[in-house]
Amino acid sequence: MWIDTTFLYALCFSRSLYAVYSKTGQNDSSGLLERIVNPVRMEASVGGVTVSMVAFQAADPDLSQDHKNMATTANISKKRKFIREGVFHAELNEFFTRELAEDGYSGLEIRVTPQRTEIIIMATKTQAVLGEKGRRIRELTSVIQKRFGYAENSIELFAQKVVSRGLCAIAQAESLRYKLMGGLPVRRACYGVLRFIMDSGAQGCEIVVSGKLRGQRAKAMKFIDGLMIHSGDPVNDYVQFAVRHVLLRQGVLGIKVKIMLPHDPKEGKGVKKPLPDHIQIVQPKDETAITQPYSEPKEKKTEQFPAQIGHPQQMQQQQIPPQQQGQLQPGAPGNLVFQ
Repeated sequence: MWIDTTFLYALCFSRSLYAVYSKTGQNDSSGLLERIVNPVRMEASVGGVTVSMVAFQAADPDLSQDHKNMATTANISKKRKFIREGVFHAELNEFFTRELAEDGYSGLEIRVTPQRTEIIIMATKTQAVLGEKGRRIRELTSVIQKRFGYAENSIELFAQKVVSRGLCAIAQAESLRYKLMGGLPVRRACYGVLRFIMDSGAQGCEIVVSGKLRGQRAKAMKFIDGLMIHSGDPVNDYVQFAVRHVLLRQGVLGIKVKIMLPHDPKEGKGVKKPLPDHIQIVQPKDETAITQPYSEPKEKKTEQFPAQIGHPQQMQQQQIPPQQQGQLQPGAPGNLVFQ
């Protein structure tokens, strides 16, 4: 059978990647594209002009419904379960990034419970995400519910305000994007964002803007401040990274923002886990000033002699009480008697 969209245009087709778009231009990234096989080239003659297009034939007849039934709890392998959850998260993130860009969208969190699925949208402008009397959040809930085949009242969306906007790389990348779209000079916009990030308590920041900045020649400008780590496992905890694109008249500008979060044991605005090379110096106790001389009493040391180790008979003779030292011991010939 053929997929619902009937014809899919192939933008990139290789052994490891299938970038497929429908006629409407919507990305069909939620489908299990590894199950799409046998690209078929179709040709038609229109007015003496031969038009060719590429379509894909689905090997599995249930492919058209597989990406819609995300709420099903059928027995599937762990590999397919993790792939399904990852694709679900990726498509939601792409949808919210496009829909809530002006509202400071900064990420999402998915919580699955036996009763329902909760999606928490993190943004800087939560009131704009909710809409007037909660109208917009209900519209988003309805769209996601129909897209992934959830039952009524089985999925719910929440809006959560970002704790520190200056420590969120996605929010700052979007802020820099809108500044550049408004016509602000690149250097002035980048230094403003860099200063705001460092004032928010970040350990370091790095901003890279590449493209046709001033003339026709493309180049890249990098703005760095503070400390930034680039390797090791702490990068996954301490460094936030975001990429955005600005569509201008002269071309496309690329924006990269990296923020190194501070160390916070209470895990309020930073990372609770310290860096592995972090050294903490304990402050010494306060010393009291000596006004007059004094002497410290010394304790008498008791001398301890080591225990003598010898023959058992010698040790038995050493343990003879003083009353019996002058008497002859029976069964011990050769002993002298002193009176």
